[in-house]
Amino acid sequence: MRAGSRDDADVIVVGAGPAGSSAAHWCAAAGLDVLLLEKGEFPRDKICGDGLTPRAVAELARMGVATRAEDGWIRNRGLRVHGGGRSYELDWPDLTSYPGYGLARSRMTLDHTLAQHAQASGAKLLERTKVTGPVRDERTGRVTGVVVQGLDTGGRADGEPRELRAPVVVAADGVSSRFATSLGISRRDDRPMGTAVRAYYRTPRHEDPFMESHLELWSGAPGKSDLLPGYGWIFPLGDGTANVGLGSVHSTPARQSAASIDYRRLQDTWLRNSAPEGWEISPEAATGPVRGAALPMGFNRGPLYSDGVLLAGDSAGMVSPFNGEGIAYGLQAGRVAADAIVQARVKNTGAAREAALATYADRMRADLGGYYTLGRWFVRLIEHPEVMRVCVRYGLPRKVVMQFTLKLLSDCYEPRGGDWIDRVIAGLTRVVPRS
Repeated sequence: MRAGSRDDADVIVVGAGPAGSSAAHWCAAAGLDVLLLEKGEFPRDKICGDGLTPRAVAELARMGVATRAEDGWIRNRGLRVHGGGRSYELDWPDLTSYPGYGLARSRMTLDHTLAQHAQASGAKLLERTKVTGPVRDERTGRVTGVVVQGLDTGGRADGEPRELRAPVVVAADGVSSRFATSLGISRRDDRPMGTAVRAYYRTPRHEDPFMESHLELWSGAPGKSDLLPGYGWIFPLGDGTANVGLGSVHSTPARQSAASIDYRRLQDTWLRNSAPEGWEISPEAATGPVRGAALPMGFNRGPLYSDGVLLAGDSAGMVSPFNGEGIAYGLQAGRVAADAIVQARVKNTGAAREAALATYADRMRADLGGYYTLGRWFVRLIEHPEVMRVCVRYGLPRKVVMQFTLKLLSDCYEPRGGDWIDRVIAGLTRVVPRS
């Protein structure tokens, strides 16, 4: 089914994280010849909270990924929220669109599982394969493949660079997205940027049925420091450990840089001054170092499609400004990208193929654009410590407010119908700009 005799595949996917593996799975399942390129070697780590909301679970179900407990998956009922001296246990909402539970699994094994699932669907996975740049058509400038460099087990160049060709490339190579950067597609400076750190800790509550969210994140001891725009989390993994971390968000990269927060030190301070009760978590219980990563939010890089390249997942800044969730949107982006690619394959003219590929950007913005706009406004509000104090003081005592907040922040609501909370959120996402 290749477009030309010189093509090595119908589709090349750069990066085998959730977005890339999802795109590779769906394209291969539709009968396309897929090359999935991964710079690292599985199993490999990724800085993340390791929690999957019901929205992400729904995407895994669509893909046919088995999520059995014996394979390392642990279910959770919902979110236990702490703040202002109060706490609530909030079950995931009972919806027709999503399952009523979440999951947790370390990215060390999650990404490997998804890549293997793509392989089982027919995609060819090439590990230790670094993509160094695009191959362009000399006449049109359209991307027609990638230049790759093999790597040895130490990450050093192994052999000569070579070209791999395909009529479509999916760039899913993460927050830095060197492939998008090589095409001149840079980040937007008017979109939120988050930072998260996490480590794994031994805990007797590793099978707790709730994920925890701690809404008061202080730069030092409570009452003697600033309240930061972010939250701390504890996600039980069922293997004797929990993923414990914290994240903070700012409305622009410039404001993030100006904040100058030492997040690793902040994590240590948070645990020593506000250790969550009963978990027996402390810096001494860590099984490894605290590691951090940037979180690109709210479509901070685009266009999502141009000249034969589709951006998916972190490469396109598809992390939610509300809660730092990225896995669900990466999985969704891979599915929608694959659908656009498959539809383009059956078109008879170049113009028709381009129109089909462009529907990817239209569909992603139609579904997420309004929600991300609300998220940007939310970040601008919580950047002000006094706003955070009011939210914690007056929002937490009201369970209906917390139920609204859970649906809004987790993006788990009925897009059509549902209760009054679902209708309010859905209505807001439709009336705000989707850019």
